[in-house]
Amino acid sequence: MKVSLQSGLLSSTRREQIAHQFAMSDLVLPFWGYRKKMPMHQIVRLEGEGNYTVFHFADGTQLMVSLTLKKLESRLSPKVFVRPHKKNIINLLYLESINPDRQQLSVSLLNGDRVDVSRRKATAFMQHLRGFQKELVLLETQPELAVAA
Repeated sequence: MKVSLQSGLLSSTRREQIAHQFAMSDLVLPFWGYRKKMPMHQIVRLEGEGNYTVFHFADGTQLMVSLTLKKLESRLSPKVFVRPHKKNIINLLYLESINPDRQQLSVSLLNGDRVDVSRRKATAFMQHLRGFQKELVLLETQPELAVAA
């Protein structure tokens, strides 16, 4: 179950370029009585806390909103965001490594977080990751074709 990861080697400007090519727009979130725009490419992961969701951003900040993970999942880019566990959604642009274990598969993110992958979702997660890696390779070799895809 060895997967070579390219996303961990991306610079922040390259992440922004990829986000633009994947058409990752800003996410509008309710925040203390008004709406706040958050750039989707800066979200490292989302963590479910009951009826609330905690956003973990690349700069180390966190934001809690009163929306469930299920509601937010449909607003995120399905090419880049994946839900490996019922309590987490991760941004594959910030994936650093995969930690296969006999008991539990987990992933490490660039901000130092470690997220478990559900046993039931492990196969689908790995397929999604392989597809994402193919998209990255396509973007590197033929950027004009990847935008149209």
